[in-house]
Amino acid sequence: MKATPQTKSQIERVIRKVAAKFPADADAVLTDIHFQVKPDSGELMTFNDDMEELDRAVIEQWLEPTDEDLYESAAIIIKQCLNQLREEVDQMSILRPFSFVLMSEDGETLQDLYLVDDDTIILDTELLQGLDKELDDFLEKLMKD
Repeated sequence: MKATPQTKSQIERVIRKVAAKFPADADAVLTDIHFQVKPDSGELMTFNDDMEELDRAVIEQWLEPTDEDLYESAAIIIKQCLNQLREEVDQMSILRPFSFVLMSEDGETLQDLYLVDDDTIILDTELLQGLDKELDDFLEKLMKD
């Protein structure tokens, strides 16, 4: 599912509202930010570690029936929005490292979306697909030589 400009705008608004709850000049807290997508209602909800709701919005595009996996599509779009708002996200008064996580309706972690830390970078899982095989092939070739 390709995100519409309206969808991106709605998600960015949610991220900005969450970031505003953790201004840079406030005392840092220990938490992660959890995104929850509700396929039945098209809602995007955000929570802290104590499952206290931070914000919610109905994403109009997610109300339309689709054959694609909504969670996977949502993860891609949310990652893009987080990356777009990186400066605001990185300034949040949350103890580092902290992450943005996508969770199911049952509260199960589906995917880490974004990690904020001074020394660590999480690569997108799509970049890492097939890396094991490539490394194995490289080592096998190296051992033969």
